[in-house]
Amino acid sequence: MMEYLFNFDKLDYLRGSKPEGCILCLVSSRSDEVERMVVHESPAFVVSLNLYPYNPGHLIVFPKRHVLDVRELTPEERTELDGLVRDSLDVLDREMKPAGYNIGYNMGLSAGASIEHLHLHIIPRYPREIGIVELISGSRVLVQHPRETQERLSAAFRGGD
Repeated sequence: MMEYLFNFDKLDYLRGSKPEGCILCLVSSRSDEVERMVVHESPAFVVSLNLYPYNPGHLIVFPKRHVLDVRELTPEERTELDGLVRDSLDVLDREMKPAGYNIGYNMGLSAGASIEHLHLHIIPRYPREIGIVELISGSRVLVQHPRETQERLSAAFRGGD
């Protein structure tokens, strides 16, 4: 029988009360009802750390307007998003030095999208990132606190100030 190591913070989040409305729209509007892990904003998009990251530096990039499907983005938004992805990769390369990336969307609940607001995942990958805890328990161990990652990447997006 398999034993599990639980992330109790996420369990509390999943069981807890949720704010009214879309969480990413609330993040975009700077609502006090949600935790913000934003590292950069552009005119139409937000770059944020994932609240429950797979790895240090796991970013989500999402439009400020409520969009469900990548095909709903305007040509101008697609151009801006493309630049943000490049900028995000450059910042992550400098600050986190990953060996590779997983980049992609989960569109729709059946595809794993737990938030119904389009968001692009940028997940840094590192050599030998599977450790004994991951192997035994199927859980992830993060080597850097997400708030420390947020401070570091926010400064990097601002140009190091």
